Amino acid sequence: MKFAEKSFDIFNQATEDYHKFDNVDAVIENPYEEGTIEHTLYAKNMVDAVQWHLEDIIRDPEIDPVAALALKRRIDRSNQVRTDMVEELDTYFLNRYADVKVQPDATINTESPAWALDRLSILALKIYHMQREVERTDASENHIAKCAAKLHVLTEQRADLTQAIDTLLEDIEAGRKYMKVYRQMKMYNDTDTNPVLYAKK
Repeated sequence: MKFAEKSFDIFNQATEDYHKFDNVDAVIENPYEEGTIEHTLYAKNMVDAVQWHLEDIIRDPEIDPVAALALKRRIDRSNQVRTDMVEELDTYFLNRYADVKVQPDATINTESPAWALDRLSILALKIYHMQREVERTDASENHIAKCAAKLHVLTEQRADLTQAIDTLLEDIEAGRKYMKVYRQMKMYNDTDTNPVLYAKK
């Protein structure tokens, strides 16, 4: 099984494990050995799954404003964790392909493998939830038909994205593409670069 296909299976496993509890505060044990790429992929999707549901909760029009602010800050922290995990994945790929001889005419991709995998993780969640919409018994036929059409597109996107990621990895391994990772520099999280924060020092 190719890397992206295996990754999607792990993402889907984490998504399904989250929904056994369907609770943003549930503690779910990672089934993979710590330090392995599988452990990181599983953890990455679990972060995404929790954040998906936090985003649902905060859109409740009747949410208490104080609770909403606390939730927004939790989402901000989750976004930073998500970014850190993507960078951890890119470090894995940088190390994996460190000894590859890059061809003279090699080109760079528009995004790194890890950010493409980030999209694949979110796609696993979209497919799961759209499937649930299709299976609803309390929804109209029109709603179910619309969701079924969207599910078809998402499934096609999954095939395209997994193939594209695996092709990218093959090209990097063969030296036809090369990685150049730009670390995320989120200025609003940094007390030295966010003027609102450093003004309070």
